[in-house]
Amino acid sequence: MDREELKKEIIALLCRNARMSDKEIADRLGSAARTVAGLIRELERDGVIMGYSAIVNDPSANGEVRAIIEVEVRPERDTGFDNVAERLGKFPEVQSVYLVSGRYDIRLEVAGRSLQEIASFVAGKLAPQDGVKSTATYFLLKKYKEAGVQFSKDEKYERLKIVP
Repeated sequence: MDREELKKEIIALLCRNARMSDKEIADRLGSAARTVAGLIRELERDGVIMGYSAIVNDPSANGEVRAIIEVEVRPERDTGFDNVAERLGKFPEVQSVYLVSGRYDIRLEVAGRSLQEIASFVAGKLAPQDGVKSTATYFLLKKYKEAGVQFSKDEKYERLKIVP
């Protein structure tokens, strides 16, 4: 397996389990742990691997309410959507920013402590931004699958409590 193929396989394994050791990855790929460790450092240095995270099934664990916000944007001359997307991504409430096709141009994933906090973010920070034409906000009520991990079908579902 050449270096580029090995890198792709390492990335695939780390996407499934970011805690997998260099040795375990090496064993699965029939490579040396030292080679795998070097390639991982290279992927991190080159910005291909930007970080590692945990997939959490308990929304109350960090006290967050999450929402998806679709944003219709007026593209800027020469830079298109890039400057607007970068500007929106700088808000601490924004967890992810994607350029998408369809009715809306940019998809944001945001987190806050309450529905009201997210609504205030949309009204006070997001909507007034230059280039933002319209938004549509969807609050996440329940997770069934995230990052390739299927959550238990036996889990007890409790609706999100809305308190005035």
